[in-house]
Amino acid sequence: MNDTTLQNFQTQQNQSLASGDAVRGQYSAATPDKGQPVTRNESVEENLSVRVRDLSLWYGEHQALDDISIDVFANTVTALIGPSGCGKSTFLRCLNRMNDLISSVRIKGLVEMDGRDVNARGMDEVALRRRVGMVFQKPNPFPKSIYENVAYAPRMHDMVSRKADQDELVERALRDAGLWNEVKDKLHEPGTSLSGGQQQRLCIARAIAVRPDVILMDEPTSALDPISTATIEDLMDKLKQDFTIVTVTHNMQQAARVADYTAFFHLGEMIEYNATKQMFANPHTKKAEDYITGRYG
Repeated sequence: MNDTTLQNFQTQQNQSLASGDAVRGQYSAATPDKGQPVTRNESVEENLSVRVRDLSLWYGEHQALDDISIDVFANTVTALIGPSGCGKSTFLRCLNRMNDLISSVRIKGLVEMDGRDVNARGMDEVALRRRVGMVFQKPNPFPKSIYENVAYAPRMHDMVSRKADQDELVERALRDAGLWNEVKDKLHEPGTSLSGGQQQRLCIARAIAVRPDVILMDEPTSALDPISTATIEDLMDKLKQDFTIVTVTHNMQQAARVADYTAFFHLGEMIEYNATKQMFANPHTKKAEDYITGRYG
């Protein structure tokens, strides 16, 4: 990696954690107790949000993930990078069992939250997806009003019943998503009437309205203009104070700007995982260095 490239990337890393943080949070490999991820398990160290060990996935006979192990830390942004088709989005969907919707999928390995295996036979998938929200690449607001886009899920989960409580929840979620001032006078207009960037922030408000622990973002800014992209990136930095964020991105500068940790995927394997500052300044593998510096991808 040449000096000019290093300087370009290092200027983007003001939010990165200090070198060496990636080794914190070591845990026993023992199989945890099974159960539903509805309440926190106080016996599990608080700074670990998701623990993955030896995770492999197949679509029929095609293996898409090969022996992935990673610790995702609470209240951080973790970026998944790598060329198209390397398994980033497939891995992301393993964290809330979205891959279960594909009949040909077969999974082996451990994904746990609070010491509980999310793939356990008795797992409540609805409860899991309440705790692990998701924002997709293309904004997908419900064909409902702005207000109902945010209020619908909390109401279905019996989080609120009184109208005053719903109003308070909707305002809080829209404020947290940085959208309240732009929509407070048109809450009953369709969510689809908003601009693309506003729609994506509405989807983020919808995700955080049920107060999840983890928010998954699958290339959330790839369809947005630069101004909307910058708004979402600023929002991610604020949201990590209350949530753990795992995001897929093809934009190396974005990963450097927003991520505390970065995992590099290649052909279904996780090649390298480290604090973003360390990985971008001094990658340990030639594959990661070549990808980060734009030699392929």
